[in-house]
Amino acid sequence: MDWPDAGRAKRSQEAPLTSDESNQRGLVMIVEDDEDSRYVYGIILEDYGFEVAMATSGDEGLRMAQRTHPAAILMDVSIPGMDGWAVTERLKAVPDTAGIPIIIITAHAFPEDVTRAETVGCDGFLTKPCDPRRVLEEVCRVVGA
Repeated sequence: MDWPDAGRAKRSQEAPLTSDESNQRGLVMIVEDDEDSRYVYGIILEDYGFEVAMATSGDEGLRMAQRTHPAAILMDVSIPGMDGWAVTERLKAVPDTAGIPIIIITAHAFPEDVTRAETVGCDGFLTKPCDPRRVLEEVCRVVGA
C-alpha cells in the first residue's frame, strides 16, 4: 500500500479542509500517551465535526474500540501496556472490529515500520511530528469524509 505520508516529510498540496460543526462525522478514537498530542489532534478533529474518544494505553484502547466501534482510530505505536502494533493486530483479527480504519502515527519511520503497518492491516501511516491538519486529512481520507 502506498500511503501519502509513509516516511516522507511532505505537506499536502490540497486546499485546507473547512470546518462543518453542524455535521457530526462520527467517532474517532485517539490512542496516544502524549497529552499534548492527544489535545492538539483532538481539537482539530472536534473542530471539523468528529466526536473524539481518547485512550492512553494499548489495553485501554483495545477495550474502548471493542466497545465503541469508532469510525477510525489514530494509533500511536509506543504506548504503555500493549503496543500499537499488538492492538492493531488484535482488532484486525476479529470480524467485529476488522473494518475499523486504523492510522498508525509514530516517530519510527523506518522502511520496516511501513512494512509492518501494511502487514498488520493498517489503513494509513503518519510520522511524528505531524502537522494536525495532516492528521485531519488522513482521518477524512480513511472515513470518506
